[in-house]
Amino acid sequence: MTDAGPLDADAARFALLTERHRRELQVHCYRMLANYEDAQDMTQETFLRAWHKRETFKGHATLRTWLYRIATNACLDFLDKRGNRTLAPSGLADSEVLNLQPYPDRMLPEDPQESVVSRETIELAFIVAVQHLPPRQRAVFILRDVLGWPASKTADALELTVASVTSALQRARVTMRERLSDHRLDWRSPATHELSTDERDVVKSYIDAHERNDLDGLTSLLRDDLRFAMLPGQNTYLTTAKDAVDGWVSGGLFQRGHDDWRGTTTTVNRMPAAALYLRTPDDPEYRLFAIAVLHIVDGKIAELTGFEAAGKPWLDLPPTL
Repeated sequence: MTDAGPLDADAARFALLTERHRRELQVHCYRMLANYEDAQDMTQETFLRAWHKRETFKGHATLRTWLYRIATNACLDFLDKRGNRTLAPSGLADSEVLNLQPYPDRMLPEDPQESVVSRETIELAFIVAVQHLPPRQRAVFILRDVLGWPASKTADALELTVASVTSALQRARVTMRERLSDHRLDWRSPATHELSTDERDVVKSYIDAHERNDLDGLTSLLRDDLRFAMLPGQNTYLTTAKDAVDGWVSGGLFQRGHDDWRGTTTTVNRMPAAALYLRTPDDPEYRLFAIAVLHIVDGKIAELTGFEAAGKPWLDLPPTL
């Protein structure tokens, strides 16, 4: 059983051929949409479309390429139907991404050599930056600069001319350099996937500060030009370490009823993260409260993106401790 000819009409044999590509296609949809649940839906839509279009697969391209083409166009159709409401309406250049969700590392493809799992192309900063590209420009950038497709193959997948693909890629690269000026921009070169010792130590200290209600210790872990957001509902903003902690306290955290914490270290989007559990006075258990995704630079937390975590089983975190 190979990809070389027309696909078999037998559903079980079709699934055997196509399912091995599910995880990387879901990451592709996530890069297009920035939302884990939407990516799941569009991956399923990809397999449905592939089944209905199976007679059009003649083996001229690989099955993987054919599925990527279907997935890309499924995402573009989804964005078109949604009106591409990816960005929050804002007069600011740094308008926020609507419905941004973290991506659980357990759902990434298992092959560490795949460009699809490169840490630099799955981190939140990259995912957010990509959403600032118009949908077709976004698709061109991902296919060309992340997956390494040639211009002719990309043009064929998107039904564009090679000249249009080249022009769209040039514009996309300009936007990405502007939005990720402090990050590595060579997306396809080898990259590490593991957390550094420094990152692990900072996450451990972050959790420890919560468990001891050590506000000074927490403040000392944050850079004084911290970028912070709590999603959904809050735009990312720049703040000092002290103002960030003072804001959390004034919002009720670390006050009576919100001062009994436990935490575990985890990773999402190949980034260090702390899963935080809170026990209220009338509850015998610690319940999943939030997940804090950290971007750590020189031993300090430079960006902290918090996500409500309760009721999201796909994060694969225990609901209680």
